[in-house]
This record gives sequence, C-alpha cells and structure tokens, in this order.
Amino acid sequence: MTSHTRRINTTNTNLLNDPMFIGFDNLLNTVNKALAKPVNQTNYPPYNIIKTEENWYELQLAIAGFNDDDLNIEIRDSVLSIKGNKSEEDTNDYIHKGISARSFYRTFTLADTIVVRAADLKDGILTIELENVIPEEKKPRKIEIGRDEKQLLKG
Repeated sequence: MTSHTRRINTTNTNLLNDPMFIGFDNLLNTVNKALAKPVNQTNYPPYNIIKTEENWYELQLAIAGFNDDDLNIEIRDSVLSIKGNKSEEDTNDYIHKGISARSFYRTFTLADTIVVRAADLKDGILTIELENVIPEEKKPRKIEIGRDEKQLLKG
C-alpha cells in the first residue's frame, strides 16, 4: 500500500497577497505540514474529542486490553503522539476474538495554544485532558484612540 500526501499550493494563490489576511503565512505552513503526513493512518483505535468547558477538551481513545506500561504519549512540535504496544504474548486459544488489542500509533496536530494537562487510563479508555491557554497578548482588548495634545492645540 502506498502512502499519499496532500499539499496546499501557496505559491500561486492570492491568499497571501490579500490585505485582509495579514500574518497567515505561518498558518498555511502549519496546514501544509499537517497535510504532508502520510494518509495511511488507520481508524484504530477509535477516539472521541469532547469540549468539556470553554477552553478545555478531552481526547478519549478506546484501548481495551492495554495498560500504562503498553503506552507512550509524547508531544513534539505541536503534534501529540500516542503509541500502544502490547508487551505480553497472548497465548489464549480463541474461538472468536472480537476485542482488538493490536499495536497502534495515532497522532493529533494541536494548536500552539493547546497544553496537555493530564492523561488517565480507566476501564479501557485513555483520557487526555487538553487546555487551550490563550496568552494575554492574544486575548481581545480595546484599542484606545490616542489624542496628541500638541496637535489638538494647533488645530
């Protein structure tokens, strides 16, 4: 199976020259980086993303049969990686095996303002708590119109 990549062509687009989009070149670079990843990521394990509060999220992965020692969670360059490897050899003689416990590697691209706060494994669900921490300089603020007293006196 070959892996395919997608890319947004930013050289021939007028988006970067549009005066309504100032400073979005970094956004397009981030999108290109995310789209350049191979598309062959599977749907295993299934997951949910839940918005629990205004700036809080939960990422839940259904990973029945895994324990803490089987998992590796790391974040690098705004990419959250979750890797699961079964450490023990399964010697059971199954008549039917419907619960998958195969190894997996799943990645999620996070915004620069998302911080991983905690991870917990309970009842076969891995829950990762994420917080969107907006820096003060990024929060909305009112811009006061300055009045130069010297200019007002001359006019």
